[in-house]
Amino acid sequence: MPPKTADEMTVFHCPRCGKPVSAEDRYCPHCGVNLGIAAVMAEQMVHIPAQTPAAENIGTEALVPRLGERLVQAGVLTPQQLEEALAYQRKQAEKGAPPPRLGQVLVELGFVDRDTLDRVIAETILQLQEALYRANQHLEKEVAERTRQLQDALTRLSDLQRVKANFIANISHELRTPLTHIIGYLDLMGDGTLGELNENQQRALGVMRQAADRLYRLIEDLISFALLARGSVSVTMGVVEVDELVTRVTELIKPRVQAKALQFQREITPGLSVFADGEKIGWALHHLLDNAVKFTPAGGQVTLRIWPEGEQVFFSVEDTGIGIAEEDMARIFEPFVQLEDSGVRHYGGTGLGLALVQQILGAHEVTLEVESEVGRGSRFTFALPRTWSKP
Repeated sequence: MPPKTADEMTVFHCPRCGKPVSAEDRYCPHCGVNLGIAAVMAEQMVHIPAQTPAAENIGTEALVPRLGERLVQAGVLTPQQLEEALAYQRKQAEKGAPPPRLGQVLVELGFVDRDTLDRVIAETILQLQEALYRANQHLEKEVAERTRQLQDALTRLSDLQRVKANFIANISHELRTPLTHIIGYLDLMGDGTLGELNENQQRALGVMRQAADRLYRLIEDLISFALLARGSVSVTMGVVEVDELVTRVTELIKPRVQAKALQFQREITPGLSVFADGEKIGWALHHLLDNAVKFTPAGGQVTLRIWPEGEQVFFSVEDTGIGIAEEDMARIFEPFVQLEDSGVRHYGGTGLGLALVQQILGAHEVTLEVESEVGRGSRFTFALPRTWSKP
């Protein structure tokens, strides 16, 4: 199946009525259903067919009559003769000797001549071949039908996931617009443009500004994740100066480092450049540093190391924070997953950050390696292809 074009990727259908809807719609204009809720409910109703079981080891008697029964059906042997032959066969087995074949017994007892026995055996073999052919045809049809059902279910799930991601993106954009106005007016109040504030009002304003900033970051995470989930992720590759990248990222993280009185160490080889999408790699690096600050107790240390090795440049973010248990390693990349108890949320966040980082690095064909020990800290490392300056 050829990959979908950009136009095909932007086509959405209502999970309830199946009619086309706009990417900006939150409610279906045809049936009025809430698209996000409808997608979640429809996803739960999608049936994934069970894997087609492997064909059982069917004995020949399950496909065609046994030799003795076939001889009786053909009128060559009477039921009484068949019973006598089987009794003779059992008696030989009781003596400890290998039991003779039924055909051999029938010939020895004079119930059937050799030519007749060979003819019936040949007919039985032909019948067995025909039965096996029909069984294989039936199995092929069953496999083809199960494959079609599975493909239909996976296509349906993919479409519903895109509808959900689009719904999240729309809600997030609608939240961001009024929040931007709120932050703007908070800034105007803070710098005195709207009048002087007393000490208590300044303190309250600072708390509101911090809360608004945190909410804005969460909304940005939701928008980014929705874009990635819709398949809209793309990278624009080019030469990225590492020194400039680090300056931009560390300026963003500096206020949080200072607020927690952390030691921030930078061990960076100067003058490096890499081939990457500078904006997205900057976002990924910023989030790794932001996570390190978030999960490191006050007075701890966060270290950013960047060094070259051959044709690659390695980026490493280390902290002396709470660490990650070995059994939780795989879960940290699951979207919306928070490892801490949901009833006692000390660190906040949506649980989207590392899922986004992994997808961004995946678009660069880069792997994020994680090392961690509970109570000792964590280290996140990835490498990008190095570019060389002309001599």
